[in-house]
Amino acid sequence: MKAITVILNGLLAVSTIASAAEAPKPASKKPNIVLIFADDLGWKDVGYQGSDFMETPNIDRLAKEGMVFTAGYAAAGNCAPSRACLLSGNYTPRHHVYAVGSTARGPKAAQRLVPIPGKSGLAKKNITFADALKSAGYVTGIFGKWHLAGPDGTAPGEQGFDVVFQSGDGWSKNEPGNPKAIYSLTQAACKFMEKNKNRPFLVYLSHYAIHTKLEARQSTLARFQAKAPGQQHHDALYAACTYDLDDGVGILLKKIKELGLEENTLVVFTSDNGGTRQSSQEPLRGSKGCYYEGGIREPFIVRWPGVTKPGSQCDVPVINVDLFPTFLAAAGIPVPAGKVLDGESLLPLLKGEGTWTRSAIFWHFPGYLDGPVPRGRELDVRTGFRTRPVSVIHKGDWKLHLFHEEWQLDGGREKLATNHAVELYNLAEDIGERNNLAGINPAKRDELLDDLLAWLKATDALVPTEPNPAYNPSAVATKGKAAGKKKHETKGDE
Repeated sequence: MKAITVILNGLLAVSTIASAAEAPKPASKKPNIVLIFADDLGWKDVGYQGSDFMETPNIDRLAKEGMVFTAGYAAAGNCAPSRACLLSGNYTPRHHVYAVGSTARGPKAAQRLVPIPGKSGLAKKNITFADALKSAGYVTGIFGKWHLAGPDGTAPGEQGFDVVFQSGDGWSKNEPGNPKAIYSLTQAACKFMEKNKNRPFLVYLSHYAIHTKLEARQSTLARFQAKAPGQQHHDALYAACTYDLDDGVGILLKKIKELGLEENTLVVFTSDNGGTRQSSQEPLRGSKGCYYEGGIREPFIVRWPGVTKPGSQCDVPVINVDLFPTFLAAAGIPVPAGKVLDGESLLPLLKGEGTWTRSAIFWHFPGYLDGPVPRGRELDVRTGFRTRPVSVIHKGDWKLHLFHEEWQLDGGREKLATNHAVELYNLAEDIGERNNLAGINPAKRDELLDDLLAWLKATDALVPTEPNPAYNPSAVATKGKAAGKKKHETKGDE
């Protein structure tokens, strides 16, 4: 019990119910907050990360003007759960949004466990950062994708946003010069800032780009069709859509400067999950929908003049649930009464001062997603899955995956040496997650495993344990050949 107490005291300090006494001192003037959230933009898809084909001059300039987090993460491997985590400041075990639609996607005969069903949207009771900022005098606006208004959820106007601009369906505008509604969303956000320039505001610019169906201006597409392909990236339409997204970022940043608001505006740029299979994320393993680095590691930039040092870099692992407490701390606002936050304010890191106390970050996905990813697990590639039920911890240089099928059905801890329930990687030496050290370093494996199990218990995480009666090993072997042919498809699945 003493050991468990130590683990919980150390790890679960991230989940606190803050009191007014713990709130940061109010700033003399509340900063404006602008969050630019890309859709399906991978860690390797931007120029400052070394893409040999993509061009993102405005995002690259933002990186030079602010702080780049080299280990910035989304809290889930695909769209809706990542957005639920971002807005609520909570990991998936608290809001139960695990996937887009079913958590039982893929061949049923290949699913060894009955997955935990997820929620279709973010319930109104989940206080968002927009709720908190609005209650403190901010005018709040969302421009673009919400993706959380299913039967279990509600609309953004009920979750703290004064202004809601979603530009029709947003997915396929097919308007000349306005692919993926990039420009209509950006222009609406610019008008909102101009109208509210004399009061603190929140802009959540939640792009539909670059999510499939890919679209781009004809002039941009021609630019990349005429460009020599890179060794890693070469898809002209993918690059063109990314370039247009970057152009929208440039328009927004220019407007902030024209309004004279640059010095008092905190700007964050990141993405909801990893890139699709159309864009290699190497050296990262995997892509959107999985919990290897390619599915969750993101471009992550914060610019706040006078606070962040231009051109600075931070290697501390951070995650999008950290943005809620960061926004509160920046504005000098206490955490709403009774609200549990799983993240930590990034303010000490942004200022380059203070002690960073958090030891680990976590992920939990208790279901199945179809469509194999590059360098996925062998069984997943053969049977057509991006991921199976898994929980993950990143602690220091180390990352551990706990695969629940093998853990629940193949002997658990007693059979770790042979059941492949755990994978352990040293990301400092192996960012590509190629060398599984679970059998070579059992001490570190057991340390992270104990921490992860303690976190699952403390968050009341729902873990699949029931064997799937439809599981058929012989059918899996038969279907495996067909599933393997889908390995190189370029569909941008949710």
